[in-house]
Amino acid sequence: MGVLPETLAGALAYFFLPAIVFLLVEPYSKNRFVRFHSFQCLGLCLAGLVFGAMLRVAGFALFLIPTLGPLLLLLVSMVVGLGFFVVWVVLIVKAVQGEMFRRPLVGDFAERHTSGT
Repeated sequence: MGVLPETLAGALAYFFLPAIVFLLVEPYSKNRFVRFHSFQCLGLCLAGLVFGAMLRVAGFALFLIPTLGPLLLLLVSMVVGLGFFVVWVVLIVKAVQGEMFRRPLVGDFAERHTSGT
């Protein structure tokens, strides 16, 4: 089996399972570009889980407000979900273009874990 081009592997890393595989399998585990995008994907997924948990907690409080609470929760959830989707697509495109495009906090996390190799 041949080795994927660096930019393609970087883009595939944003599909979560390939990110984990790329961090464990050589030659991808030694490639700084692929490692960066893999760690950034994992950081983005972690941020998504944190935001999801925060929305769930906020949802309990908002459901005490009849009609408006659930609608507000739905609106905020849709905006946050759309925002994460747009960021995810931008990161994939930037990886295909060969850029190490860093998101605040998540990119710093990826950079710290990439420079260790």
